[in-house]
Amino acid sequence: MASQKKKKSAETSNILPFEKPLEEVRSRLEELEALAGKTSQDLGEELEFYRDRLNRLTKEVYSDITPWNRVQVARHPDRPLVSDFIDHCCENWVELHGDGSFADDRAIVTGLATLGTQRVLLVGHRKGRDTKGRMACNFGSAHPEGYRKALQKMRLAEHMGLPIVCLINTPGAYPGVAAEERGQARAIAENIRDMFALKVPVVAVILGEGGSGGALGIAVADRVGMMENSWYSVISPEGCASILWHSADGREKAAEALQLTSEPLLRLGIVDKAITEPSGGAHRDPEGALEELKEQILFWLDELLALPPEQLLEERHLKFRNMTRSISVLETAMNPAQTGHEEPLPDPFSASERRAASLEPTQEPDSEA
Repeated sequence: MASQKKKKSAETSNILPFEKPLEEVRSRLEELEALAGKTSQDLGEELEFYRDRLNRLTKEVYSDITPWNRVQVARHPDRPLVSDFIDHCCENWVELHGDGSFADDRAIVTGLATLGTQRVLLVGHRKGRDTKGRMACNFGSAHPEGYRKALQKMRLAEHMGLPIVCLINTPGAYPGVAAEERGQARAIAENIRDMFALKVPVVAVILGEGGSGGALGIAVADRVGMMENSWYSVISPEGCASILWHSADGREKAAEALQLTSEPLLRLGIVDKAITEPSGGAHRDPEGALEELKEQILFWLDELLALPPEQLLEERHLKFRNMTRSISVLETAMNPAQTGHEEPLPDPFSASERRAASLEPTQEPDSEA
């Protein structure tokens, strides 16, 4: 009885503020289900009513949640983690430890696994499920040795001809003095540079949080996806609000301005797909969410494994190069289909600026331009 009360208390404490209307219906449904098991009275009609009501209300609430609400869902303690993906979706798992020079950073896990019928190298941020695990994994914030470990294992995968799957879930790389002394920025920069040259397919998916360079350090990939209720940004909403307004109270406004959810990032070409989550978020049906994720990763791997290495590298370079072209990004953002306006927004660029931006790096613009 005490353990049941403790479990119920933990579940209640994990309810997000905007989910409270759902919990009232869910609690009533659970009470009826418990009563139905103890009585001979037919409660089928009442149970069906509350199940239908819960489903409809869940779809209604989640169809209109704000960017800040999605950040909250991405951080939900019951959301599936990299360790859950390994347990549920991977076979023949062999973890690979250490960066070969300093330490084994538990915030990043690397290992060989079989995904479906495909042997892969898996790289991911490890957060931990309970307090002890989170502290051991530094809450998913990796040190430089974690990024060096990841790159070392990626080079091994390239040597073995294995595709690479990166699962991202971090608030950001660890910003402490010790990490900076050991070359945090350099380690992330080297990962970004060298991942462009990997001659095997690379797939990356943001599971929950995708914070800054800590995420990008293992996110240079041929296909980049996001779980439906994840976020991917140069800074967290709280960090942005603290810089702009010297207080984290503006986090909701910052989340809106940062465009950090899947919908705007899809429009801007930053990610390739938002992977659908079960109704009510991945924390309501972790196994269903992981199955959807596994199917999408396997689909992408089938596509990429059919490409020769030269084409793979060329397309990867073009993919990220196009993100850096402000003109192509703004053209997408100004499209009437995206903005909802009947007419395109005013073009901020002159003809000469557009021509210069379209030139290849080896070409020099005419002096007249």
